[in-house]
Amino acid sequence: MNQQRLMQVILAPVVSEKSNLLAEKRQQMTFKVLLNATKPEIKAAVELLFNVKVASVTTATTKGKTKRHGRTVGKRSDVKKAYVSLLEGQAIDIESAAVSADKE
Repeated sequence: MNQQRLMQVILAPVVSEKSNLLAEKRQQMTFKVLLNATKPEIKAAVELLFNVKVASVTTATTKGKTKRHGRTVGKRSDVKKAYVSLLEGQAIDIESAAVSADKE
C-alpha cells in the first residue's frame, strides 16, 4: 500500500454520543473514510497515523438522503464510517492528535 494513499484514507473522526460510548466501553474509534477505502487500508492508515495496534475494522456505508429546498431537489453525499477496534491497552486521543498536527 502506498503511504500517500494511506494518508488520504481517513477523512475525519466522528464525534458523537454513540462514538464516545464505543470509545469508553469497547476501545473502538469511529472515523469517516473514503468511499472506496478497504478494511486493510483503513487498518494500515490508523496504525500509521496514530501509532497504535488495531484489532479489527468494521465499516458501514450510509446512503445520502434526497432533500428538497423549495422547488429544487438535492442529494446529500454518501458517507462511509469505519469502526476501529484497538487492542487492549491501546488508546487514541483525538484532541492531542489535532493539537500536534496544528503545531507542525
